[in-house]
Amino acid sequence: MDGQCGLMLEGICKAWANRSRLRAHVAMSHHDAHQITGARRAPTAGKECPMPTLIHAPTRIEAAGNKPKQIREYVGRINTATPNVSVAHMLSPAGWQEPGQRPEFDEYTVVLRGVLRVEFEDGALDVLAGQGVITSAGEWIRYSTPSEETEYIAVCLPAFSPDTVNRDA
Repeated sequence: MDGQCGLMLEGICKAWANRSRLRAHVAMSHHDAHQITGARRAPTAGKECPMPTLIHAPTRIEAAGNKPKQIREYVGRINTATPNVSVAHMLSPAGWQEPGQRPEFDEYTVVLRGVLRVEFEDGALDVLAGQGVITSAGEWIRYSTPSEETEYIAVCLPAFSPDTVNRDA
């Protein structure tokens, strides 16, 4: 580490310690803290020195719905302790459907293969491979993959949270 730009670790160890799946790894090196949390170098001559953050692997998250669905969160509240955005890779089996919801976040989805059905209060859209869809916070929606296994990327702003998805009872 160079002498002019030391890593600022304020708050990083605390956030890391609160991650239940990794509590045993609280005593990390400066290098490891940067690799996982995106630490920034201290300002040098009035300039911040940004540094890239490598995400070594996603965290698998349990999905709601009638069939098992794979969710791999790369960026978000669980994998990187990032509350302002989440990025997840999804793989849904044919016939999967989740409960309706009225989330408090915008969601941007790109379908990589298959068909994602998005129901909303006035109808439904089938989003095909190579297409995307944007849903807005406060809008009622329900996602499903009725006809075939479907792979897609979902970005939520702010980050997805079970507390703000507001699923139907």
